[in-house]
Amino acid sequence: MSTAHKSRIAVGLRWTLALIAAPILLALLFIAIFGWNWLRGPIERATLEKTGRVLSISGDITLAMHWPLPHIQAGPITFANPPWAIEKHMLAADAVEISVDLPQLLMRKIVLPEVRLVHPVVFLEQASDGRKNWLLDTAQLDEGARVHVGLLTLDDGRIGYDDIAQKTSIRGELSSLAGASVIPPAFGLAGIAFKAEGQYKSLPVKARGSGGPVLALRDESSPYPLTIDLSIGTNRLKAAGSVTSLLKFSTIDMRLEARGESLEKLFPLLGIALPVTRPYSTTGHLLREGETWRYENFSGVVGASDIAGTAKVDTAGKRPTLSAELASNRLDIVDLGPLIGARPGSVKRAKQATPGTTTARVLPEIPFNAERWDSVNAEVTLKAKSIRLGSELPLENLHVHLSLRDSMLKLDPFTIGVAGGRLSGVIVLDGQREPMHARAQVRVKEVHMVKLFPMMATPQAQMGLVNGEVVLNGYGDSVRDMLGRANGRLGLVINGGKVSRLMMEKAGLHLWEILQLKIAGDQLVNLRCAVADFNVKDGTMQTEALVFDTEITTIVGSGKIDLNKETLQLTLNQKTKNTSPLALRSPIYIRGSFAQPDVQVDKGRVALRGLGAIALAAINPLLVLLPLVDPGPGKDRDCRQLVRDSQVAPSAQSANVSVQ
Repeated sequence: MSTAHKSRIAVGLRWTLALIAAPILLALLFIAIFGWNWLRGPIERATLEKTGRVLSISGDITLAMHWPLPHIQAGPITFANPPWAIEKHMLAADAVEISVDLPQLLMRKIVLPEVRLVHPVVFLEQASDGRKNWLLDTAQLDEGARVHVGLLTLDDGRIGYDDIAQKTSIRGELSSLAGASVIPPAFGLAGIAFKAEGQYKSLPVKARGSGGPVLALRDESSPYPLTIDLSIGTNRLKAAGSVTSLLKFSTIDMRLEARGESLEKLFPLLGIALPVTRPYSTTGHLLREGETWRYENFSGVVGASDIAGTAKVDTAGKRPTLSAELASNRLDIVDLGPLIGARPGSVKRAKQATPGTTTARVLPEIPFNAERWDSVNAEVTLKAKSIRLGSELPLENLHVHLSLRDSMLKLDPFTIGVAGGRLSGVIVLDGQREPMHARAQVRVKEVHMVKLFPMMATPQAQMGLVNGEVVLNGYGDSVRDMLGRANGRLGLVINGGKVSRLMMEKAGLHLWEILQLKIAGDQLVNLRCAVADFNVKDGTMQTEALVFDTEITTIVGSGKIDLNKETLQLTLNQKTKNTSPLALRSPIYIRGSFAQPDVQVDKGRVALRGLGAIALAAINPLLVLLPLVDPGPGKDRDCRQLVRDSQVAPSAQSANVSVQ
């Protein structure tokens, strides 16, 4: 190649480089003279075109070119809210510093890996029709039309959130901390303190706490230190630990203290149905990994009962699934009352109420909240070593497994120790039906009568064991409604044992024998059998057989128990087996309500016997006691025959009891 030809090529290259460099040099000269403020107009116009909302940049713009994340700084800025929002601006800040992901921007996606706002005022709002002011399309409905922020630093500001449909409005303040002690020491960070108040789903809410200096909104790997003291409604939560990804809460590791009026009151916060309880307080370890939440090794109290265990919630399915293993060393039976709809103190008030009024009712009346049952599936096991019921009924070793699936609640198995024996069975509540339908099948096995009713025997008495079964079906929205419409059967039987003779003589109204035993001391008599057999129809328990047979007296009962009205109408007739020289020989009537039962004799018959004695005394003083003599039948009879004789319906065998 000739020298002249090479010279022409060199000249051409120089001109080409000059043409390429000229725009760059002119741009650098333009920036040197005018700075980056020329970007303000294009940015504001592009924002208005895309969002329909005004972005105002008042201060100088500076840009530091770092590929692929240039940093932009600007003075005071405001970004308007859409016209439907309550507040004028969605964002206002004295200064802003951001980094922009250029490759994402070229793909028309706004990603800001880092954002710092100085003295920000941020208001986020969701309209009742679903529009969200943080969505940047003109209709505020496109979930993809949003700015994606990675790390966010807020220097002293205010934040607000409104959601009309959820009846939520919260206002909060942020302030900087310099080595504040409220930050967990393990993190060694200065950060922010915050406080907020307002309402969440109509419930009053207050919160205060502290966190790290940078909010890792989208970071899926770096734990963010956080302490919070939150009260919502009647519940209060205190937590300290770390959260990874503040938008998703993908990982949580915190020590949690919770207390409140009732676990049911946590529904607005958790979105899953928990039972109605008395006031509770627990402390445990809260963990979250992906779709699984765990409250591990917690302990505390519910009412006067201690409670401990681990609970887990899996949110991956159609509805959350709750599983828990709970244990209690001492369970107060009063604390179980709210679970079945009993009002605190209702029994005591019923006993003191005016007879015949609605306040004299004792059966649980609060409706089950079945409409929330479809918010969760649950598998919960509860074991309690001892159960407190005043000092009257010895209960222990409760073991119950609760299963809730598709609004169908089942207690299976259900076992509880009672007076040396146990009750066991299955209880099902069908929340899919309106009104709710219930089914209960409970077996009674080897319950010691002496332990069940210690007032019925002397210390030496050895009454027999109670066995039997209760099968009921009913419907309604509360326990009272269900029992008031129940159908089924109740059968109990006692075979053998010994009972107090004084108690039986009192039941027979044998005045002479009562006086003798009071002077000489009580004795024991053989209990041959006792049977209680009731047919239940439309909430009325009608006696099929009611017999209590000893070697000296047989008591045969008849009548009914109205579960709907909670009234008793029973009559007990005594048949003595030994001649008594001084007896009133009157039926015993059990009347009144469950809360205020009334036991009395036939006053007319007693008075008639007294008048007869007086009349005979006028004839011959030796005849005065003749009307008061109870000759008795004089012999024992087969227990099966006694049951057959007492029945108003054909067979005691239908009560699922066995008379030996």
